[in-house]
Amino acid sequence: MLTFRNYNIADWFSFYRIAAAPLLLILMGLDNRSLFTWLLLISYLTDAVDGYLARKLKITSPRGSQLDSFGDQVTLIIGLLGLFYFETKFIKINWVLILIAFVPYIIQMVLAYLRYGKATAFHTYMAKLSAILQSIFILWSLFFSPEYVLFYTMIVIGIIETAEEITLIFMYKNWASDVKGIYWALRDKRRLKKVN
Repeated sequence: MLTFRNYNIADWFSFYRIAAAPLLLILMGLDNRSLFTWLLLISYLTDAVDGYLARKLKITSPRGSQLDSFGDQVTLIIGLLGLFYFETKFIKINWVLILIAFVPYIIQMVLAYLRYGKATAFHTYMAKLSAILQSIFILWSLFFSPEYVLFYTMIVIGIIETAEEITLIFMYKNWASDVKGIYWALRDKRRLKKVN
C-alpha cells in the first residue's frame, strides 16, 4: 500500500499541478484573470521542475511518469479553459483550426486507453516542445493578447507531436514511459522484446 512517504519531491510537484486545478477554476469563475494567470504560470513552472528533479536525483519511475503526465493534462485543460473563458472572441474566430488540432489529440487519448487502459507517458522530445509552445501561447494570450505566430506554430507542432504519439502507441504493445521519439523507439529493447 502506498503512503505519502512513498512519493518523492518530483511527485509532489506533479501533485501541486493537480491540486491547483480547482483553485484555478474558482479564480476563473470569479473572473480574476490576473491571479488565474499567475497561478497558471506557477503550475507550468512546476512542470519544468519535476522532470528535471527526477532525472537529476535519479528518482524517475513509471508511476512518476504517469503522475507527471496526468498533471500535464490537467494543467493543459485548465489553461485551455482559461483561454476559452478570457479570450472568447479569439476562440470563436479560430474554432475550426482549434478543432482540427484537438481532434487528433482526442483520438490519441482514446487509442491509449483502448490499448493500455491509461494515458501514455512517452515524454518525447516533440511532446516537450509542444508543451512549451502551448504554455507560452496560453500565458502570452492571458498576460497580453493572443499572438498569431505563436498560435500557428503551436498548432502545427501539436499536430506533428500527436501523430508521433499515435505512431508510438502502435509501436508499443505494452505501456512504456520515457520514449524520446520514433527514432529512439526503433532501438528500444523494451519494444523489441515484445516483438520477438
